Amino acid sequence: MAEAATDPDWTERDGIGAVTGPAAIDRDEIGQDETGHTATGHAATGRDATDGTDSVSAPPRPRRGRRAALVASAVAVVAVAAVAGSLGLGGDKDEGPSTPPRSGSLVPVTRTTLAERTVVDGQLGYGTEIPLPVKATGTVTWLPAEGTTVKRGGTLLRVDDRPVVLMYGKLPMYRDIGLVADQADQTRSTGEAQKQGTGAGASPDSAGIAESQGTGTGTGEGTGAGETTDPPAMPRELTGMDVLQFETNLAALGYTGFTVDERFTALTASAVRRWQKSLGLPQTGTVDVGDVIYSSGKVRIGHAGVRLGAEASADALTYTGTSRNVVVNASAADAAWAVRGAQVRVELPDGTFVKGAVASVGKQATSSEGGGDEGGSPGRGGDATISVFVTLQDQRALGRLESGPVSVEYVGRKVEDVLSVPVSALVALAEGGYGVETRDGRFLAVKTGLFADGRVEVSGAAIREGMKVRIPE
Repeated sequence: MAEAATDPDWTERDGIGAVTGPAAIDRDEIGQDETGHTATGHAATGRDATDGTDSVSAPPRPRRGRRAALVASAVAVVAVAAVAGSLGLGGDKDEGPSTPPRSGSLVPVTRTTLAERTVVDGQLGYGTEIPLPVKATGTVTWLPAEGTTVKRGGTLLRVDDRPVVLMYGKLPMYRDIGLVADQADQTRSTGEAQKQGTGAGASPDSAGIAESQGTGTGTGEGTGAGETTDPPAMPRELTGMDVLQFETNLAALGYTGFTVDERFTALTASAVRRWQKSLGLPQTGTVDVGDVIYSSGKVRIGHAGVRLGAEASADALTYTGTSRNVVVNASAADAAWAVRGAQVRVELPDGTFVKGAVASVGKQATSSEGGGDEGGSPGRGGDATISVFVTLQDQRALGRLESGPVSVEYVGRKVEDVLSVPVSALVALAEGGYGVETRDGRFLAVKTGLFADGRVEVSGAAIREGMKVRIPE
């Protein structure tokens, strides 16, 4: 058996040194032939008969190939096991697929409100300048600076050095306000005086003589018609809504002692004289038609239409409101959003946003390039637009910015209480349409709705709020 150790086959197997157990044992390894008897002498060494000994045929080559195949298989099993251990594969059969998951972040399906927003251009400013309805006559002797704010009781301009004062109201000044003589009473008094100057039974001739002689006739108690004087007319209280409007302003300026109503009484006249004294005006107790101009509120002075020393006129001075607003020339075809009270956002040149609301909408569409060809229909020269006026809620947020281009953002379409995902989570499906990828790599078909603010409305039988979907990288 010592020589068996020198057998090349044994040397090869010893070199491997990793094959053990029944799978590696062969009958040749213990010196048995196919009959089960043990080989003796040189037969165990595999020598042939040329050495002078009894010759025993060597083990057939197929047996040696079988041993080599068994050894190679065992080596392969060990190698695979080693590689699997180094890669961390294997483990319990309940774990997920061995292929790595797709890269990307997981986001939840959320229930929210989506609004489709559209941006249009606008112009910030104080609005269109309007001429002040100046009714005072004379020479303009003082004008305020452009941009000046005038409040109730303030002076708008001076004509013949008389102040023209701003009051608040909708009704324009159309007449003098004060105590007036009753013309009907004055006419009645004159008629009675003429009757008293002529005797009741006198003839026309005697009346003429009496008038020429200046003596009474008939009763002899009368006086001649030439000596008859009209009694003083009794002042009449003026009434009207314009009186109520003026008295309301007078009371707001701090003047008291009268009742604010539609009647201009002697008590009102007394308060007017005190007001006139504070302005340096003659204390007549009557407000002339050119002394006051009414506006809905305080005003901002615009450009002057006349120079100092010129005659006062209706275009002497212009004004605007004191609040800045935005005007949008909206396309008439896409102006469904422009309804009174509609909420908007206004982006200023510095990138900040201010909330606003539609205050009014123009009723007449105009062409951006004129009226088109001569004789053609209006608006053929360009797209028709309408003016949309937007008021701003926080004037202080505008800072010192008085005018300039801005952007107006409005909501065109809105859906509430819908499921949505980021637009980037949508995946185009091979069979058409869109889907989303779940956490475990499944793809679920979805029906898309409104796209807004980087998200999209989704719906589907398997889509539920809170489930995680993947945004691929």
